Order: sequence, then structure tokens, then C-alpha cells
Amino acid sequence: MRDWWLRALLVLSAPRAVFVALRRDDPEDLSLRSEPVLAIVFLAGIAFVLSTRTAAHLMDDQDYDGTLVAVWAFLAGGLYGGIAYWLIGAVLHGSSTVLGSEGTYRRSRHVLAFAAVPVALSLAAWPVKLALYGSDLFRSGGSDTGLGADVFEVIWLAACIWAAALLVIGVRSVHGWTWLRAVAAAAVPLAVGAALAVL
Repeated sequence: MRDWWLRALLVLSAPRAVFVALRRDDPEDLSLRSEPVLAIVFLAGIAFVLSTRTAAHLMDDQDYDGTLVAVWAFLAGGLYGGIAYWLIGAVLHGSSTVLGSEGTYRRSRHVLAFAAVPVALSLAAWPVKLALYGSDLFRSGGSDTGLGADVFEVIWLAACIWAAALLVIGVRSVHGWTWLRAVAAAAVPLAVGAALAVL
């Protein structure tokens, strides 16, 4: 299991080796990587919900305080992460199958999860954001605007772009495909993910 926890970080610097390792489908290996996959999905979901406009206005409602915002982020992040994992994973599996993949639905979901590591790690910016802006992050107006807010927005967008690139690399590596075929397989799930984010 330690190897898979290490691969969750290694995917940032040596993604091909990590995604090639996902070709192994023996039950023991699948079991060992289930916890890292769950953690990535959960953290990426939390990062996503914290980036939404809903989060930016939570404390406009007087019923919300810091504790309730944390509980909301935990529960909503888990829910959205799980939905994305199963739904976008299914779309990835479908587009890969159309292009000739013989891999399993589980493998497609795991490729998606490991590709989402940059999104999960974007949560590391939140302690800095909270130190700078405090509860203004969850209220309309306030001090969380200007250059600092733009920098954090760029960090979030960079994490999303990095995750999209990792998905293409993952599809290419796990199937041994050309870049063009991998981009074609990843394009549909990326479009679905972008549409869900906009909604």
C-alpha cells in the first residue's frame, strides 16, 4: 500500500510509470490502491466545491459559521468527488472503449483519480488563503479580491490544466496509444467535467 501512496505523489513528476502500473488488475493490487484513490477523489472533490460560487457566498447566510463551512466542504466535497469519479470515469471508459480499449471500468476510474492529484493538492493553498482573507472567502465582497485573489485563481486553473494533461498522459500510458488517440479518448470526459464545473 505504501507504494501506491508514493505513486500518488510520483504521478506529478513521473506520471507514465504510475499509469503503466495501473495495468495490473490482480485483486491484491486493486485492493492496495483503493485507499489512495479514495483519498484523492475526496480531496479533489473538496477542492472543487471550495472553488465554486456557492462556497464564496456561504457565510452571507447568518446560519453559517466556520465550523459549518468546514462540515459543508467535507460532505459536499465527498459527494461531488464521488459523483465525478463514477460519472466521468464512465464517460472515460466509454470513449476509450469506442477507440479500442479492452481495459476495465475500474481502470478508467483509477486513471481519472490519479490524474486528479493536482486538483487535490491545490487544497494546500487554502491555509494561506484563510490566513490572508479569513471568513471573507465565504462572503460577498470583502478583502478577498484584487491581485492576491487573481494569483489564487491562476493556481486553481493551473491545477485543473495539469490534471487534464495528466489524464491524456494516463490514457496514453495505460493503453500504449498514440498521443492523438489518447487526446481523442480524454476529450469527451474533459468536456463533461468542464460542463459540470460550469453548471
